[in-house]
Order: sequence, then structure tokens, then C-alpha cells
Amino acid sequence: MKNKRYLKAAEMVDSSKFYTPSEAIDLAVKTATAKFDETVELHIKLGVDGQQADQQVRGTVVLPAGTGKKLRVLVIAKGDKADEATKAGADYVGAEEIVAKIAGQGWLDFDVCITTPDMMGVVGRVAKILGPKGLMPNPKSGTVTTDVTKAIADVKAGKVEYRLDKNNIIHCPMGKVSFGPEKLMENYTALMDAIVRAKPAASKGTYLKSVVMSTTMGPGIKINPNN
Repeated sequence: MKNKRYLKAAEMVDSSKFYTPSEAIDLAVKTATAKFDETVELHIKLGVDGQQADQQVRGTVVLPAGTGKKLRVLVIAKGDKADEATKAGADYVGAEEIVAKIAGQGWLDFDVCITTPDMMGVVGRVAKILGPKGLMPNPKSGTVTTDVTKAIADVKAGKVEYRLDKNNIIHCPMGKVSFGPEKLMENYTALMDAIVRAKPAASKGTYLKSVVMSTTMGPGIKINPNN
């Protein structure tokens, strides 16, 4: 059962129309009437078969205006790399003791986990806990690296990861309503450019099947994928 606020916002959106990106952003801002700063999200259906290894679409992009969310970063590292992570502003730094805390207590009070390649064997012990939460470090997302300083800086600056779900759809945040249309357009452009560049060579036919923008509590706004 949709509430009155949602229904009133939905009246502002023509569900049969495909909007330009700028029109969609303006509408998203207007239809965000919740009492909190709603996140603007993109939902992009791709013409690929994610079950095929050569048609996977996954990567990261640093949004120019950031995400509007303060992310808590855990770095699992030892020695000099642990010291480097602390200096770079990681919220939590540890090694086996942190992994034991995750395994024994189910501790997950962080948003991003970064580790060095030499610690992957240790981190692997909690892969079944981190994986389903989207927290497992991965070289493709830049979270398994020897350059922990850059990895932390990217996350703090607004790096987001995009990846296909089982229905070949990418769901990704692109900022907060409070950013305003100009900054949201910068983030939209950066995110869409990254996804278009990530088109697999094995993908045939139409790549961008549909693009829908919405806010946390708002209706979906269809965007012409040709834009």
C-alpha cells in the first residue's frame, strides 16, 4: 500500500514518457518529499548475459560530487601497510584479530573493506560473511591493493562500485537530493560514461535496455537510454 506522499509524487511523473537526464534529475528533486535527505539512485538494465564470464559488467567510478555519505573504512593489513592505512584515515585497521572479530561476533560496523594481497588468505576465512553483504575485497573494485592510501582516498572522495545483479540490472547511488541538479548531473554523467565504457566485447545488440532514476522514497522516472 503506497502512502499519500508517494502517490502525490507519482502524479508529477508521466509513466509513459522517457525523460532527458536533466529533466529526470529535476523531477527526482521535486518528488523527494521525505523528511530526510533522500539518495538519488540509477537502475540500468543491460542487454548482456551476466551468467557468461565474458559478459560481466563490474567496476568502480569516483563520483565528482561524492556520494553524500560518510563511509566507514576497514583496512586489513600488517606492518607498514597498517601504519599507512592509519595515516591515510582508515576508520579501523587490523589483521587476524579483526577477522576473528568478524567471524566470532559477526562484527560488520564498516561500509568498505580494503586489504593487501598478502592478507587475502586471512580475509578468505570470513568470505561467507562478507560476500553476501557486498563487503568482500576484490581486485576489480580496487579494494585488494598495495596502495592503501589511494584506495582509502578514493572511497572517501566518493568511489562507488557498479555490478550486475542476477537480472542483469545495475543499481547504483548517484548522490543526495541536497546536491542539487548541477552536481547530480555531474555524477550521472560520470556513472553512465563508466558503464558505457565497460561494455563487454561479447555483448551483442542493444546494450542500454532501460535507465530509470528514483529517490529513496520516490517513483521511478524513465530516461531515454539514447541520451
